[in-house]
Amino acid sequence: MDPTSPRDTLGRALQDLRVSVTDRCNFRCGYCMPQSVFGPGYRFMRRDELLNPAELMRLLEAFAALGVHKLRLTGGEPLLRPDLTELVEQAAGIDGIQDIALTTNAALLTEKRARDLSEAGVRRLNISLDALDEAVYRRINPIPTPLQQVLDGIEHALSAGFHSVKINMVVQKGLNDGEILPLARYFRGRSVVLRFIEFMDVGNHNRWDLSAVVTAREILDRISAEYPLEPLDPNYPGEVARRWRYADGGGEIGVISSVSQPFCRNCSRARLSANGQLFTCLFAEQGRDLRPLLAEHPRPEALADALAALWRARDDRYSELRAAGKTKRSRQKVEMSYIGG
Repeated sequence: MDPTSPRDTLGRALQDLRVSVTDRCNFRCGYCMPQSVFGPGYRFMRRDELLNPAELMRLLEAFAALGVHKLRLTGGEPLLRPDLTELVEQAAGIDGIQDIALTTNAALLTEKRARDLSEAGVRRLNISLDALDEAVYRRINPIPTPLQQVLDGIEHALSAGFHSVKINMVVQKGLNDGEILPLARYFRGRSVVLRFIEFMDVGNHNRWDLSAVVTAREILDRISAEYPLEPLDPNYPGEVARRWRYADGGGEIGVISSVSQPFCRNCSRARLSANGQLFTCLFAEQGRDLRPLLAEHPRPEALADALAALWRARDDRYSELRAAGKTKRSRQKVEMSYIGG
C-alpha cells in the first residue's frame, strides 16, 4: 500500500479509480438502465459536456500522485467512445499507473478492437453476461442485439492477449438465477473467471427488492452441489470478489456479496463520471464537480492536494448501513450507468 495515499475518516486508502468515459449504452438492462426510463426521450450528456482528454489526463496524473495505481474504464458502455484506444494509450503513459482494466458488454468488441485495446495498455477485461438462454437474455436486455454477438466478443477478448478476462453475472431471483449453473458449465475449464454479483439497489429505477437477491451463500451452494468448491485467498487486500476454485481443477469463480456480506470497510475506490463529477461511493447521492478544481489549481501538486482533501472527508459505508437497517430506501442515488458500477 502506498504510504503517500490519503486516508478517509475510516482509515481507508485511495488506491483505485473507476472512470466513466460515457453515460451512453447500447443495452438497456433492467438492473442498470431500464428502457422505461432511458428511452428515446432521455437526455444523455452532449460531447462538449464530457471531460476532454487533456482534462481527464490532468486528473489521472493527480490521482496517480496520490497513490492510485489501478484504473478501470467504464461507462455506460465504454466501447461507444470513439477515442477510447487513444485515452488508454495516454493513461498507460502516466507515471504510477500500473494496471488498466475495462468493463464492457462486449457486443461491440470486434477482433480488431480487442487487439487494439490490449496493445494500447488494457490489461484486464470484465464482460457483463447475465444469461445464456436467449429468452432470459432478452428479458434482461430488450435491445435486439444477438446473444451470439456478445459470445463472439468474449472469444475475441480471449484471443487478444489480455492478462485476465472476467465474466460478470448479476443474479436476480426469479429472472435469471436458473442461469447460474449453465454459465458455470459453459465457462468451466476456460481461461476466464466467472463472477456472480448479488442484485444491488444501485440507482433509483431498477425496482430493487431484498426478496429478489440470491445471496452469495445460495449461489455457492447451487454450484458446489454439482461442482465442489474450495476457498482461495484474496489476490490483494480489499479485493471485492471472494474467490473459489473447482476442487477438480476446473478453474476459478468469484462472488460479490455487497448485500449479504458488505465490504465497505475495505473499499479503496473513487469514481469519476464522464463529465468530471467525483463520487466516493457507488451509492452516493451526489458528486463533487472537479472542473473548478482544474481551473483553480493549474499546478499538479495543488490539484493533488485538493483531491486528497476530498478523500480525507469521505465517510461512506452505505451497504453496511443498509444491512443494519439504518438507511432510507427512498433516498435518491446516482445511477449506475453514470459512474459505471
